[in-house]
Amino acid sequence: MGDNPERLAGEASFAALCGVSPVERSSGRRQFRRLHRGGDRRANAALHRIVFTRLRVDPRTQDYYERRIKEGKTRRDIVRCLKRYVAREIFHLVEQPQPVPRS
Repeated sequence: MGDNPERLAGEASFAALCGVSPVERSSGRRQFRRLHRGGDRRANAALHRIVFTRLRVDPRTQDYYERRIKEGKTRRDIVRCLKRYVAREIFHLVEQPQPVPRS
């Protein structure tokens, strides 16, 4: 995002910038979603590290993972959803106006 976070229209554009916006693809009768291949590779790598750290440490994320496995989702689909969720959280943290320091 750089120094001007106001250039992004919303969390979807931030997700596209990070490379975690879902892209529809289909193969015959089945519909799939995959992550957008474009975007900032370093931002995507940071989201990847956050997701896998949460999978090891955070009980809420582990519960989410187990619930989605029982629903029949693959590990790749679950990581895709978690990356999108983390990008949403980060966008809302960055979106909040920061106080300007006084000199």
